[in-house]
Amino acid sequence: MDNTLITNTITFVKQELANAEGGHDWFHIERVYNNALLISKTETVDLLVVQLAALLHDIADSKFHHGDETIGPQKAELFLKSQDVEITTINHVVAIIKHVSFKGGNFKRKFTSNELDVVQDADRLDAIGAVGIARTFNYGGYKNRAIYDPSIPPKLNMTKEEYKSSTAPTINHFYEKLLLLSDKMNTITAKEIAKKRHDFMELFLKQFYAEWNGNA
Repeated sequence: MDNTLITNTITFVKQELANAEGGHDWFHIERVYNNALLISKTETVDLLVVQLAALLHDIADSKFHHGDETIGPQKAELFLKSQDVEITTINHVVAIIKHVSFKGGNFKRKFTSNELDVVQDADRLDAIGAVGIARTFNYGGYKNRAIYDPSIPPKLNMTKEEYKSSTAPTINHFYEKLLLLSDKMNTITAKEIAKKRHDFMELFLKQFYAEWNGNA
């Protein structure tokens, strides 16, 4: 059952995200899924919940649905019910989807589980490092945002509403989210991986500013 369910879920996600923005497409899901499997090796979790939540966590990202955070959980729930998944598993997966995303520096999540810790770390790892940088600029281009504007400083500790409505230059996103994620990892495995990716982003920013200012 589990293997068939995972295969069916992968097929469903690929179909749903066939025309998705490049940073939130099937390949993002695949990377998060693989990250989650890696982290799960050193954690005590229900692996099926982790697998399903990782695969379905961005099935309808609110950024691409006018900020509506209900569509993703609803789509995931309907799909899992169609696969005759146990209701306790469905409820757990849906809860993870509702709470996995970064919602600004001031946001405190209201649901906890080891499985959420793993999936959240897996998702956050894909937001940092070389891939994270590529995804950030891809999304900035998708939204037609400036790369950098020295006159617009980053806003730290934004509320959830401020974070969701921000139209700031892409470089600001490093300070408003990406550079904060390393310290927010839940698991030991993710913390170790995040340290390397964080350092790479710091190096990138140093080089970016040197080139911007004509010093490199």
